[in-house]
Amino acid sequence: METPAGCVPSENPMAVDDVCGVFVSSSGNDENTATKDAPMKTLGAALALAEHRGRRVYACAETFEEAVEVTQGVTIYGGLDCANGWGRAGEQKKTVLTARVGEIPLVVRGGEAKVRVEDVHVKARGIGPDEQVAFAGGSSIAALAEEASVELARCVLEAGDAAAGAEGAAHETSAMGGAEGNSGGEACTAAIVVPGGSVKNDCGTPEDESDDSRGGSGGNGEADTGLPGIPGTPENLTNGGKGAGAEVCTDGTAGGKGAEGGPGAGATGLGEISARGFTGAAGIDGAKGGTAQGGGGGGGAKGGAGDGKCQNEASAGGASGGSGGAGGCGGVGGRGGGAGGASIALISLNAALSFEEVTLKTGRGGAGGKGGAGQDGGEGGAGGPGGTKPEAATALNDACSGGAGGKGGPGGSGGGGRGGHAIGIAYTGAAPPVQGATVELGEAGQGGTGANAEGEGAAGVKAEVQAF
Repeated sequence: METPAGCVPSENPMAVDDVCGVFVSSSGNDENTATKDAPMKTLGAALALAEHRGRRVYACAETFEEAVEVTQGVTIYGGLDCANGWGRAGEQKKTVLTARVGEIPLVVRGGEAKVRVEDVHVKARGIGPDEQVAFAGGSSIAALAEEASVELARCVLEAGDAAAGAEGAAHETSAMGGAEGNSGGEACTAAIVVPGGSVKNDCGTPEDESDDSRGGSGGNGEADTGLPGIPGTPENLTNGGKGAGAEVCTDGTAGGKGAEGGPGAGATGLGEISARGFTGAAGIDGAKGGTAQGGGGGGGAKGGAGDGKCQNEASAGGASGGSGGAGGCGGVGGRGGGAGGASIALISLNAALSFEEVTLKTGRGGAGGKGGAGQDGGEGGAGGPGGTKPEAATALNDACSGGAGGKGGPGGSGGGGRGGHAIGIAYTGAAPPVQGATVELGEAGQGGTGANAEGEGAAGVKAEVQAF
C-alpha cells in the first residue's frame, strides 16, 4: 500500500499527523502511546509496534544507541525536528543509529514487501587502539540485508576501523621429553648378563609406532665378549656403542635431532559473509616437528672366571651396557595468525537494493595476525649407566653407558592471517546496483607475517562492490 503524501516528511512542508504511524524520540518512554506528544524511546520498541500500527516509524534527528532489526514492509523516516512540531529538520540533519562495538546497528531481514529507510545515518563503531586485544579480528559493519528488498534514501551507512587479527598463540610448554635409559646389569650374576629393557617415548597414538622414539638396548655381557649396543630409533644415526672384545667397550652416542617442521602458508582466502557478519581467513598452522632418535645402547663388557674375575663359570658373564635414553617428541606447529577484521558499509545476502542520494563509507580493514612460533621439541632422556663389576673382580671392566636421546624438532611457524577488507557493498547473489550511491573507502589491512614469503598473509581487498 502506498504511503499517503501527507505522511512522507520529505513531501510535506508541515508536520505529519499522529495517524501516520509510530513516533520515537530518545527522550521518550517505551510505555508511551507513540504519538508526537508521547513518543516511544527506542527504535526497537517502535519497530515492534509499527508491525501492528501502520508499519511506519518517525524518528527524531537524535542518536539512538541500539542494534535494530527491521522486517518486511516497514518504513523508517528519520531526520525529524521533534523540538519544533516534528517537521523535517533539513537535508543535513539525520537520525543517527549506532550500537556497541562489534554489533551491526541495522539489520533487514526477509520478505517481498519493501523496507524503506530515509534520512538515517547508520554508524557502526570502530574498534579503537585500546580495544584491539579484546576484539581481535573484529569487524565494523554498518548494515546487513538478508533476502530482503530495501530502498535507502538520503542515508549514510558508515563503518569504522576494524581490529587486527590475533597473533598465533604461543605454546606454553615444550613437547614431551624422552625417558632416561635403564642401567646395565652387574657382572658375574649370570652366564649372559642382559641389560635393562629399552625405553620408548610414545609421541603419537599407541597404535602408530611410526613417530615413536626408542632408546637402543645395551649390549649383553658374556664370558668371552661383550656385545655392541643397539642403535636408537628412528634410526638415522648408527649410534650403538662397541662391545668389549679385544678392546674395551664404548658408550652409545646421542640420538639425532628431530627435523624442524615446515612453516604454514599465509592466508589467501576471501573469507565469508553470512547473517552473522564477516569471517576472515586465518593463516595455516605450521607442520609438526620430527621425533628425535633415541640414544644408542652402551657396549657390554667381557666377563670370565678365574683370578680377578668371576668366581665360577656358571655366572661368568660380563656387565651389560646401559640403554639409550628415548628421544624427545617433535613440537606441534605454530598456530596461524588470525584474520584482520573487515570494515564494510553494507552486506547484501541475496537482497534487492536501491539507492537515492546514499553515501557508503568504510574505515580501515584490520591487519592480519602474525603466525605463531612452533612448539619447542622435547628434550631427550639421559642414557642409562653401564653395569658395574664386583669390587673383587679387578681384572674385569665396567660396561658402557647408553647415549642420550636427541631433542625433538621444533614445530614450523604458523602462516600469517589475511588482512581485513574495506568494502562498500559485500554481497552474495545478484550484483547490486551502485546508481544513486557514493562510496568512500578506507584502506585494506596488510597481511600478517609468516616465516617466509609463502607464509605471508595476503592483504585485504579494497573495493566499492565485492562478491563473496
